[in-house]
Amino acid sequence: MNLVRISVELLHTLAVWLTDTRCQHYFINDCNLFDQLENSQFADVTVNRLMSITRTWLCESYIENYIHRCVHLCPSIMLWCLGVQSSTLHDVVDLQNAVSVVVEWRRAVSAMRTAIHFMNAQNYIMTFLSRNSLTLRLCLYWIDHLAKTHQVDQLHFSAIVFLHVAYKTTQSSLTDEMLDVLAATCLQLGLNDVRRCLNARHSSELSLSQAAMLMKVVANNSRSTVQLIEIELAKAYLRRALRCKDSDSNSINCLANVYLAVLYYTTGQYQTAIDHCALVTRSQDHSQCSSHVVQGKLLPSIEDQTINILGLVVFYQYIRAAALNEEQERRHVSVFTTELFAYYLLVKFLSITECHQLSQTSLADEIRRYRNCLCNSPEVFVTDVMAFNFANSAKIPPNGRLVTVDQRKTKSLILHQLDTSKLVELLQQSAVEHLTTCRDELQASNSFSFVKVVPPDFKALYAYKCGHHQQCLQLSTHSVRKMFVDIDHIRSWQIFFLPELIQLLDDDIASLIGLMALVNNPRDTDSRRVTISWLSLSLYLMTQCQIKLRHPMTSLITTLDYVHIARGEIREVTEATYDQLVLKFVEQKILKYS
Repeated sequence: MNLVRISVELLHTLAVWLTDTRCQHYFINDCNLFDQLENSQFADVTVNRLMSITRTWLCESYIENYIHRCVHLCPSIMLWCLGVQSSTLHDVVDLQNAVSVVVEWRRAVSAMRTAIHFMNAQNYIMTFLSRNSLTLRLCLYWIDHLAKTHQVDQLHFSAIVFLHVAYKTTQSSLTDEMLDVLAATCLQLGLNDVRRCLNARHSSELSLSQAAMLMKVVANNSRSTVQLIEIELAKAYLRRALRCKDSDSNSINCLANVYLAVLYYTTGQYQTAIDHCALVTRSQDHSQCSSHVVQGKLLPSIEDQTINILGLVVFYQYIRAAALNEEQERRHVSVFTTELFAYYLLVKFLSITECHQLSQTSLADEIRRYRNCLCNSPEVFVTDVMAFNFANSAKIPPNGRLVTVDQRKTKSLILHQLDTSKLVELLQQSAVEHLTTCRDELQASNSFSFVKVVPPDFKALYAYKCGHHQQCLQLSTHSVRKMFVDIDHIRSWQIFFLPELIQLLDDDIASLIGLMALVNNPRDTDSRRVTISWLSLSLYLMTQCQIKLRHPMTSLITTLDYVHIARGEIREVTEATYDQLVLKFVEQKILKYS
């Protein structure tokens, strides 16, 4: 009732202004909007009309002119459920019910619009990225545009980008364009970063800077799937820095190899980490290495000793400044000399990692070389001294004779081979996690409860791809049963099977989709026109998992009943040709298994 009270007060205030002719023009000085109404009969009638308005009259006016009309626009089923008579809304109980109907109807319409918006946005983003070659500029344009929309749209875009890059990488290799696209998506770069990313492709310094940005993010966050992707991207940028041929390559090479050693050790590739350390320690020329130092803030927490060293140095600098009563320069507080830190990592990795190689040298020899390098270095930081003390106190295992491999062979292996299988796996996993988050957020908002749509559970697809058939069976069975609860009104989510999604499927269904696309248009084997409902795909996953888990035939008979019901429900749908083929395919699999 506050709205009614405020409205009445404002109308009475307007009447007073009309009487006193005091409504100043906003743009023109000494000009009153009500000058023409002064001493006129129209002004008196208007003032009297406004002053006579009461709260009761205004409430009745609202009911007749707004609520009554809104109720007529509501679906009749909602009015019938609440027992509201749209012709008589003067009863208090009836009026309360009518208002509840209008509010609920508006909420339902808003939720439906949200669900429809998401479905349309998902289909548009996926088809656009699949049909067009995704470039860095286009990716940054999408990021800037989607920053103004709902977070669900942003997560969905990132998921499709991950699937798109994973598909492109499996078809050929990880190109510089796709590398920059992934970095922009993970770091959410802006349009101003385009030039720097493009220039980084030809500069070891800028490629190293791109890797440093990713390492800084990784060092300050937990090991989620996205963080593991960023580690793989940092490796790729460091390898690209090694491929660049510019004037500062010797200095960049040593620093890039040290960072690569840390990252490979972080991901459990210990032998590769040792090889990168060896490339630095066996290098003959370190004259330019003083121009770059290892930044402690970029190092992920691979072990406690590095964190302890940095913490002790900061404490040492603080105590020294307090004792000398002066401000100390803190530029070298959290940095290491590149060559010395490579020796520290090599000794550390060799002392805790079992390694079998062709020739042999002892860990004591490596520590001896480390000591000679420390004594002959022109500049040594406090961090370097503390790191050597930690390494020198390492226990040398008995008969532990460990070595580095041939430098020429290792360098050729490091510079020319880039294993992207781990990155592709992480991209697919992260994309499924993003799509699952989108699904959960929309379900939590009850958007799909009004449109009777069960969104796809991509975790079931990914579980099947990874061979987790029991998990896939549980998830797909849950989706099928949820859709069969109200089979007469439920709408199954239609999935556009683009190459980005086909990579999550097995050979059987992928081949079937290819044949359907070929039959649909023999001149164009593109699968973009192939759409399959989530119900049909869930039944396929159920059947495949039951067969692989060797379930009894009684279990498959229940699934076969679901297939027959689904075929009957979608028989009248004109655009369900592909669903009929998939369901027929599932039926044949069950009958063949029997």
